[in-house]
Amino acid sequence: MEKTKSRKLPVSFESSISLERTTKVAKSKDQSGGKGQVWEFIAIATVPLVLVLGNSLLVPILPLMMDKLGISKGQSSLVITLFSVAAAIFIPVSGYLSDRFTRKTVLVPSLILFGLAGILAGFGAIWKSYTIIIIARAIQGIGAAGTSSIAMALVGDMYKGATESRALGLTEAANGTGKVVSPILGSLLAIWSWYAPFFAFPIFCLLSLLAILFLIKEPKRNQKPPSLKSYLNDIKSNLKEKGRWLITAFFAGSLSLFVLFGVLFYLSNILEKPPYSIIGVLKGAILAIPLLGMVVTSYITGSRIKKNGKLMRLLMNIGLALMTVSLALSIFLFRNLYVFIGLLTLSSIGTGLLLPCLNTMITGSVEKSQRGMITSLYNSLRFLGVAAGPPLFSWMMDRSNPLVFITVSSLSLIALGLVFFLIKPEAEVA
Repeated sequence: MEKTKSRKLPVSFESSISLERTTKVAKSKDQSGGKGQVWEFIAIATVPLVLVLGNSLLVPILPLMMDKLGISKGQSSLVITLFSVAAAIFIPVSGYLSDRFTRKTVLVPSLILFGLAGILAGFGAIWKSYTIIIIARAIQGIGAAGTSSIAMALVGDMYKGATESRALGLTEAANGTGKVVSPILGSLLAIWSWYAPFFAFPIFCLLSLLAILFLIKEPKRNQKPPSLKSYLNDIKSNLKEKGRWLITAFFAGSLSLFVLFGVLFYLSNILEKPPYSIIGVLKGAILAIPLLGMVVTSYITGSRIKKNGKLMRLLMNIGLALMTVSLALSIFLFRNLYVFIGLLTLSSIGTGLLLPCLNTMITGSVEKSQRGMITSLYNSLRFLGVAAGPPLFSWMMDRSNPLVFITVSSLSLIALGLVFFLIKPEAEVA
């Protein structure tokens, strides 16, 4: 991976002193731990946790929604897809605003909008209005645009070196934890009422909002934000210089979540049908098994990789190889539920090896002033992967079950080849 070229700016004596102080603070913060840093980690981790609940909490109730509202499988999948598409469209806007102003200036109103739209979707469900639910989910997606990617950029601003990798690994683990907990939580809430998960969103958003407001102290910026034209030129230069590996990293991250959410949608549907006929909390627990493998792997990976570029490359290739092999075997073994869940768990472990490495490389690839936009582009494509999963898996399931796994295993193999040949980080990632 090429070294980042710094944009030369005139620096006064006073700003040099300020820069030196900032560097010393960053170094001391990297070397220190303590309870304060732990609470900061937890506060930042609540953001991707809330975000992932935005989709995963609803996966178990999609079949119930089809029955209660009299909608098709394709219409139910739009509840996931529209949220993700809206988020993908607005994430770059949120990234620019966070670079132009501050991270918290974007994070706080985004969490508020996310929660309020959840209330609107809940009332839409009570009124049995599919239209209101869809509109509310689109608004939630706009709110979601200013959450996870901004949290990633905030980690890059606040920490350096091994601490940054550890914090990013924790945010990915929090993302995965949400995926593990949400199927069970969604199933439990559905026992009370099928639309209860919608009203759970504002509660989680409020907790995250309070954590960000009171536990996070965002570093001050010493440089005046560049003009929009200058900003876009810098982004263009970065993409031109590093585009080969950045675009590959974006594709790999997007594909991993396309597979993850598509497989969850597939599994959620087949578990309720004969010969399994599994519903409720047990179904949620089964959906959580593969995701647990991803969570544990993400946390361990983020803790161990630090800034070791060679280790990152090795783990990314192993992760994609695991995804390719396990999904290819599913073509023949998907009818055996126990073996199938084991294979999906292996695939999720591969995802847990891949994502923390991508996160660390991408956040460290650009200067702080452009970090929000780059992480936003990355997260935008991740959201498109999530958005494409349920409808495309629904379409493939209607044609042939083996087609599902032929497609995703082939895509994983392509991603493995691209990562192997195009992503070659230096011994120490910037």
